[in-house]
Amino acid sequence: MLFDSHAHINSERYDDDRDEIIESIEASDLSYVMDIGYDLASSVKATEHAKKYSWCYAAVGCHPHDTKTMDEMTLDMFRALAKKPKVQAIGEIGLDYYYNHSEKDVQQYWFRRQIQLALELNLPIVIHDRDANDDVMRILKEEGAFGTKRKDQLGDAKVLLHCFSGSKELASQYVKLGATISIAGPVTYKNARKTVEVVQEIPIEHLLVETDAPYLTPEPLRGKRNRPDFVKYTARKVAEIKGLSYEQTAEITCRNAKKFFSID
Repeated sequence: MLFDSHAHINSERYDDDRDEIIESIEASDLSYVMDIGYDLASSVKATEHAKKYSWCYAAVGCHPHDTKTMDEMTLDMFRALAKKPKVQAIGEIGLDYYYNHSEKDVQQYWFRRQIQLALELNLPIVIHDRDANDDVMRILKEEGAFGTKRKDQLGDAKVLLHCFSGSKELASQYVKLGATISIAGPVTYKNARKTVEVVQEIPIEHLLVETDAPYLTPEPLRGKRNRPDFVKYTARKVAEIKGLSYEQTAEITCRNAKKFFSID
C-alpha cells in the first residue's frame, strides 16, 4: 500500500502516453495518487481524473509561477472546482523566488488569497516553497493556516510542505506547528544530506512520500521522466534512513496521507 501524495498526471508531458502512465499505476503497489493542479487547466484535468479513477484524488490551485495569470474570476473558478467530489486540497500554492516567473508581490497576494480560500472551504493546503522560507512561514502564520482561523485545533494544521528541501531545523518548526512534511525523489540523490537529515529528525508520523512526477525522478532512474509508481524508490530510501521495513514505511506514510487529505 503506497500513496503518492503529489504527482501531476495532468501534466502536458503525459499527453502522448497518459494511458500507459495510468496502466503503470494500476499495475503497481500504489493505492492512491493525489493529482495536483498548478493552474486552472491542470486543476480541471485533476478533477476529471479523480472522477474517472478510484485511486485518484485531486488538489486545485495556482502555482506561484502562474500567479501572474490570476484574477478574482479565476479564483472563483478554483472555488467551484474545489467543491467537486474527491477534491481534497488547495494546491499547489506558495512562493518561488528562484525563478521569479511572477513578481514577488503578485505571488504573495495570490498565496494569501488561496490560503483564505482553503480556510473558507476547510481544505488542506499543499505548499510550494523555493528560496522563500521566511516569507512562506510568515504568510502562513499571518493568515492563520496553522489552526487559528479554521475549524481544526492548533497542532493538527492542514499544511503540507511538498518536496521539502529546507533544513531539519525548519522542518522541526513546521512540525511543532502541526504541519506535515513530504519527501520526494531527491532524498535518493548522493548530495541529499539536508533531506536525509530531515528524514532522520522528523517523526515518521509527520512524513509523506511523493514523486512530483513527471519531475525529480529518483535514483536509480534519474534522467528518465518520473512516474507515480516510482514513489516506491523514495519510500525505500525513507525506510532505510528510518531503520524501518519498506512495508512499514509504505503503510505508515499511506495512513498519514489519508489522514491529512481526509480520505476514508
